[in-house]
Amino acid sequence: MTPRIAVVDYGMGNRRSVEKALEHVGARAEITRDHDALRAADGLVLPGVGAFPRAMRNLGALGLGDVIRERAAAGVPLLGVCLGMQLLFDESVELGGAAGLGLLPGRVTALEADGGRLPHIGWNLVSFARKTPLNAELPGAVAFYHVHSFACRPADDADVLATADYGERFVTAVARPPLFGVQFHPEKSSVHGLAMLGAFARLCAGVPA
Repeated sequence: MTPRIAVVDYGMGNRRSVEKALEHVGARAEITRDHDALRAADGLVLPGVGAFPRAMRNLGALGLGDVIRERAAAGVPLLGVCLGMQLLFDESVELGGAAGLGLLPGRVTALEADGGRLPHIGWNLVSFARKTPLNAELPGAVAFYHVHSFACRPADDADVLATADYGERFVTAVARPPLFGVQFHPEKSSVHGLAMLGAFARLCAGVPA
């Protein structure tokens, strides 16, 4: 089965590069904001680059926040990427603060870089705390490409999938299957990034990890 994966289009983020990477690993990907198309998809990817408050305004104006919550509640696999991971949480303090999608408890605050340059840009070693369908075939620690100035602070430690170091030890991946989020960009992370997206596609197709 070739899974149909919808890349949520709310006017922000790396939509085309995510779409191309998903197609490369064998998925049928579509960039869309159409509610019916999102409901028909086997899985959703919520990408994002930019400011949290604007992203939530865009999602709200297009009615996409409610559709994302609905599909997540129905158990459809969902992957948030970069800002998309941050949007899964309750709130962010960025630019005065805004409420998020509330799919995972916790908040998003500034990355404490300890004098390091922000945004944090570049390859960083990611250490996985456990195995999930998303990382079942990956090493326990592997480098992924990051671009961010804020970090997610999950309220529940059980949601933490992976951490990395840049000034502080920050959460760079979360998992409450079939809900996942990664702060890094798998679509820009070469072989291991494509392997992760391939694993997500297989999850959307119902293939056991």
